[in-house]
Amino acid sequence: MFPPRNNFRLRLPRRSLALGEYTLVMGILNVTPDSFSDGGLYLDTEAAVAQAIAMEAAGAHIIDIGGESTRPGSAGVSANEELRRILPVLENLRGRIHIPISVDTSKAEVAEAAADAGAEILNDVTGLRNDPRIAEVAQRQKLGLILMHLRGTPQTMQQAPFARNVIRDVTTGLRDSIAEALNAGVAKRQIVIDPGIGFGKSHEQNCEIIQRLPELAKLGFPLMLGTSRKSFLGTALNQGDSKDRVWGTAATVTAGILQGAHIVRVHDVADMAQVARMADVLRSPGLLHSSR
Repeated sequence: MFPPRNNFRLRLPRRSLALGEYTLVMGILNVTPDSFSDGGLYLDTEAAVAQAIAMEAAGAHIIDIGGESTRPGSAGVSANEELRRILPVLENLRGRIHIPISVDTSKAEVAEAAADAGAEILNDVTGLRNDPRIAEVAQRQKLGLILMHLRGTPQTMQQAPFARNVIRDVTTGLRDSIAEALNAGVAKRQIVIDPGIGFGKSHEQNCEIIQRLPELAKLGFPLMLGTSRKSFLGTALNQGDSKDRVWGTAATVTAGILQGAHIVRVHDVADMAQVARMADVLRSPGLLHSSR
């Protein structure tokens, strides 16, 4: 038997998403020149829009658009540059896809403009540490809010000492982020938490987090997991090119779902939609003949 996965309903401005019976697949769309795996591929607005449409057709339930790389060592960009990259994509996707759009940002100014352009979810990799006002935007606009655990900053996260007890470190950090959001008036039903695989953790700790997801589920919020193409997979598989880590990603997506993840954030949507589907059937064989 696999550990139970609680059911939730994530409230968004124009809909709600059921989390728990099925795993939701979030497709990654980086409109940056320097993201670790797909940097530069979708800087052109037309290419980014086409990719978003293709990911929906391939089985994505959410599209996550990012205009600033958070790879290890990245320096960041201004809010104006982030908006220059993402707003044309958001504006050109209006009416062209039917699934919610998330924006990966840690700046309230970007979050506000993205919401005005149609985004329904904010994905903050700093868990409100960079700009707590993101919680105010989520509260005011009734947006979904993903709070990720990040130890350090993107510039320092793989250089600073790792936590001695990673689960305690992640749990403490997520509790602080949750409290900040709730104090700003964000409703519990708007919040998703993410342990931040690869963000200030050793390769071994990333594996430990996946093994111990049920302990993080005790915080009482749906869980998102992002392992796609990350460097700990390259270490395990001796694969230097991130695009060669699809099978490693598939293994960690399966393990994460079996351990209770509600959303998986991935680059390879078509492949991982099948992986998620099969992992859901393993969790609940009664889904074998369902049409979803």
